[in-house]
Amino acid sequence: MEKRPILKNKYYLYLTEFFSGVSVMAVELGASRLLAPYFSSSQIVWTIIIGTIMIALALGNVWGGRTADKDPDTDRLYRRLLIAAVWIAAIPVLGKYIILGISGALVLTINTNFLILAAFCACMVIFVFPLFLLGTVTPSLVKYTVDSLEDNGKTVGTLGAFNTIGSILGTFLPTFVTIPAVGTAVTFLLFSGILLAIGLIYFLSSKVRWKTCLVSVILFVLCAIFGSGGNFAFWEDDLTYEGESVYNYLQVKETEDRTILSTNVLFGVQSVKMKEDGLTGMYYDYALAAPVMAGLGEDKPGNILILGNGTGTFASQCTQYFPAASVAGVEIDDKITDLAHTYFDLPEQVEVTTYDGRAYLQAVDAQYDVIQVDAYQDITIPFQMSTTEFFTLVRDHLAPGGVMVVNLNMHSDGEGSINQSLCDTIASIFPYVSTVDVPGTTNRELFAAMDGDPIQWLAEHRTAITAPDLAQQMDRVAQGVTRYTGGSHILTDDQAPVEVLGMRAIDGLIQEELSYYQEIYREEGLSGLLSRF
Repeated sequence: MEKRPILKNKYYLYLTEFFSGVSVMAVELGASRLLAPYFSSSQIVWTIIIGTIMIALALGNVWGGRTADKDPDTDRLYRRLLIAAVWIAAIPVLGKYIILGISGALVLTINTNFLILAAFCACMVIFVFPLFLLGTVTPSLVKYTVDSLEDNGKTVGTLGAFNTIGSILGTFLPTFVTIPAVGTAVTFLLFSGILLAIGLIYFLSSKVRWKTCLVSVILFVLCAIFGSGGNFAFWEDDLTYEGESVYNYLQVKETEDRTILSTNVLFGVQSVKMKEDGLTGMYYDYALAAPVMAGLGEDKPGNILILGNGTGTFASQCTQYFPAASVAGVEIDDKITDLAHTYFDLPEQVEVTTYDGRAYLQAVDAQYDVIQVDAYQDITIPFQMSTTEFFTLVRDHLAPGGVMVVNLNMHSDGEGSINQSLCDTIASIFPYVSTVDVPGTTNRELFAAMDGDPIQWLAEHRTAITAPDLAQQMDRVAQGVTRYTGGSHILTDDQAPVEVLGMRAIDGLIQEELSYYQEIYREEGLSGLLSRF
């Protein structure tokens, strides 16, 4: 078949390979941001994304090569690019509905591994087809560009280089430029627009298939109109703020009595600011026992460090109840710190450093009377802040008589559970460990010290508390706190399967919450379930 005029120079084929590589990586990174608000950004979710995309590319490689051998028609390749472009552009419009539809179906039909199965099915439905089409690009271009066996190595190598360089660009641009600047939806539209342009230039320069081009442009424009402004939590009509950062999906919502930050649309609350000063009724109130255990009071100075400052709920409480103390926070996401000042009234005297918590401890020599570890990222635990090496760093930065308090945000008891592993790991470093459950939540607070028993310190110092609400709260802590005896489930930098353990715990929590609705569905069917709403 005679080549189209635009292909007489191989550089257009090389550009096609380049922008194909750009788009594959951009879609992969966009996939992680699309799924994270619903399923977290854990290593498990990343594994699902990478695995399904590699499957799609591999199948595309095989099919594309066979198709190119049977019918070496470049029109077919560029039609596939147009289809892939429109499909990717439609992801911001339809993706969130597909995710929730799949999640709703699986919630009613499965009993285990909900998040894993839901994330996998969502990836298969949303991303496999367009990535399959992009997978056909390389073998097709090899067929079209190789003219003889004398220079086939050079030609294939050049194609590979263009694809690799494009993949590099497609990795950095979404993460550091487009997603933080314009969001995930527009990122999908930008890179699908590049693919669309490649296909349109090919056909329009050859003056063929203008109807196909017109339909593709119309569909793309419709996707841009309806997809660029959508919310992840589309069922919420009263959000104060919704946006994205390099690290997180971010949502701020206000109720009558509080302002709430969440980094996941389905599970969990990351920070809360009560509109009236005082206690929150949440785990932060129980964590306030740590400064009391360390002997801090209204007039006694001390140093408090918060690893995972979030919007500063605990920091604000510490400045209120322990005004003589110096409070500092470490938060890796600077956009969360911005939200803390804008919506959560973070006190100006709280100095927040934008850094990873563990790296911060490695960089400073200061010692603290209290160190709070509350570094959950959405619904997952950063593994590097769950190991013996990390808690050794915390221990070394505690002043004499200092207390570490750790927020364990999942009730997951039993042999080998995430909480047991964290508690055993901490108990291998600290000789004195105690825990208290937070009623009505899935949180548990852990207190650890080197120089004495935190329970005894609480009994000694709580009598000096003058604030009535804090005194009552310390009574509740004293009634519920128990000593913890360490076991053998130790997490280390070399082996810390926190993602697997965490997913297992979340799976159990989901089933507990939804067992009521599953029972209705089994007994009365879908109509019976819908009648309950």
